[in-house]
Amino acid sequence: MTSPERTERLVLDGVLTAAQVGQTVNGLLAVQRPDGAIPWFRGGHLDPWDHVEAAMALDTAGEHARAEAAYRWLADHQLPDGSWYAAYADGDAAQPTDRARETNFCAYVAVGVWHHYLATGDDAFVERMWPVVAAAVEFVLRLQQPGGQIGWKREADGTPVTDALLTGSSSVHQALRCALALAEHREEPQPDWELALGLLGHAVRRHPERFLDKSHYSMDWYYPVLGGALRGDAARARMDEGWDAFVVPGLGVRCVLPNPWVTGGESAELALALWAMGESDRALQILKWVQHLRAEDGLYWTGYVFEDDAIWPEELTAWTAGSLLLAVAALGGDEPTVQVFGGESLPEGLPPDCC
Repeated sequence: MTSPERTERLVLDGVLTAAQVGQTVNGLLAVQRPDGAIPWFRGGHLDPWDHVEAAMALDTAGEHARAEAAYRWLADHQLPDGSWYAAYADGDAAQPTDRARETNFCAYVAVGVWHHYLATGDDAFVERMWPVVAAAVEFVLRLQQPGGQIGWKREADGTPVTDALLTGSSSVHQALRCALALAEHREEPQPDWELALGLLGHAVRRHPERFLDKSHYSMDWYYPVLGGALRGDAARARMDEGWDAFVVPGLGVRCVLPNPWVTGGESAELALALWAMGESDRALQILKWVQHLRAEDGLYWTGYVFEDDAIWPEELTAWTAGSLLLAVAALGGDEPTVQVFGGESLPEGLPPDCC
């Protein structure tokens, strides 16, 4: 069972009490399989991105051994090209249910590994995971396009999908910064990664036409901020532009327009983005609102259809709880989470010599 001294850093007035934190963390631990895999829920599927998100949440609660087990699962089941499949039935590596390999799913291991190192100072862990991170980054960068954007995925037969998603590329932007931080820590310069990061950041900031138009999804609205490509006035302008369309006062954030559906994961991620750009008050308000999705076991429902007053889908997802704990950790000043999502100490990459 999670002990109070491990979770006190996650207590946030109006959001989580100490007892509620312990309940949520124990709920996450109950979802994790003995082999370290963290599916969406037991009997659901695992995808590598959400698996890492939940592992990082465990580290914020001091559950470092259980987080390390999650990263060991990734190391044990990485494919020869550096990737992972997009989905596995209940986290069973022998039962992939989607054999596509998505770039942002694969890149996110770098964020988790750097976060775990900052939380533990475990150099032996970095030594074990560095080849995993390096192989994943190389898989991702083989799909980078001349304009800097990252192709979405490889299909099951290996065919590259060169169309790029703004949300996915923004997530890769954060992952490349964390991968470069690992490289600097190991004193192994990666100039090609620095160039790739510079090109990618430029594309996210300056060239929306290089990405598929998914502007009706809230993630495309806030992810350039969450992934660290936008800060300062540009970030504030972007948040103001989409606020009235996506934010439902008292409930949270719509997942997709015009659907009357707010989701916990997107709401927590928006709170984290707001915190990263220095707007902690708005971030705290969002986290307070989303508590209507909290279930009796401490986990969180994925979403709520407010026109029908209905929880939908009826699933308690580990990644929803994980994203909420990470947002609370950032607001509470948890240093590893602050460094990974605040980004002030992360490498910036090299500016491109093109437009």
